[in-house]
Parts: sequence; structure tokens; C-alpha cells
Amino acid sequence: MNYKTKAALLLAISMGVATIHYAQNNNVMVKNQFSAEQQEVLNAIFSMTNAFHHGDISGVMNSYEKEATVVFEPGTPEFHSNKIKEQFQGLFGLNPQFEYFGHEVFINGDIALHFSPWKMKGTAPDGTAIEQSGLSVAVLRKQENGKWLMVIDNPHGGFLLDNMSE
Repeated sequence: MNYKTKAALLLAISMGVATIHYAQNNNVMVKNQFSAEQQEVLNAIFSMTNAFHHGDISGVMNSYEKEATVVFEPGTPEFHSNKIKEQFQGLFGLNPQFEYFGHEVFINGDIALHFSPWKMKGTAPDGTAIEQSGLSVAVLRKQENGKWLMVIDNPHGGFLLDNMSE
């Protein structure tokens, strides 16, 4: 996996750092109007992001269901927890800076869908500047204990749109 791909994933995974919050209200995104349940979903994203920014691999992995899927590269989902763990550990050294452009959270029963557009600037270990942007899409499931965990994490949610041909 190249550094640009790692950086894109890092940013998308770290979407929880955002301080701009939006919620659905009559099909219009209204600032700071999340329901309590939507906020719990966001808190799950923020918790993972915090662990990620601190290099806490246990905290990162505990943000996902045991058999979660993470898309580190477009069209290439990873299902094996050991490989997912290795990929995340490889991303810790990029030191990215994130800018987020809101969040959408939709909930139906024990399933939630989270969207967040992002931009990222970072530095690869060799000093190469990295700039990426995209749309993160995450599916979360509410556990029996009430905690929301990610089931699918795809920071490349806009990939198909970005690669449409006329």
C-alpha cells in the first residue's frame, strides 16, 4: 500500500476529530442538532479517532466488531483482523492534519450509517507531502451492551463517483 492510500485511509478513519456537527432535519442538514442516539454513533467514531491519533491500536481495534471489514484501498476490502491491525499500525506514522466538512448519521434500529467528507494533509516517513480528500462511509451496529461498533469502514465512499466516465 502506498503512502497516499494510507493517508487517505488515515484521514477517513480519523473523521471523529471534526468539530462541525450536522444532523438531518426535514432533509436539510442543521448544525448541532443530532439526536442522542446519533450522538452516540458520532461518539463511537470520535473514540476510534482519538485512539488512532494516540497510536492506541487496542482502542482502534475495539472500535470495530470482531469480523469487521475495512477498505484500505478502493475495491479491496480487508476482513482479517490481524491484517487490519497491521494496516492501522502502518498508518500511525503519517502525522496527518485533518479538515472535515460535517457528518450525516442515519439510524434504523440497531444499524447506523455515517458519512463524512474529508481533506487531509500529512507527511510520509520519507518527507513526501501527502494531500488527499474523499468521502468516508461507515456502517455501525449497536451491540447488546448499547455500544456502537463499526462493521464496515470505507474511507473511499466517493471512489465510484470520482471514476465515472461519460
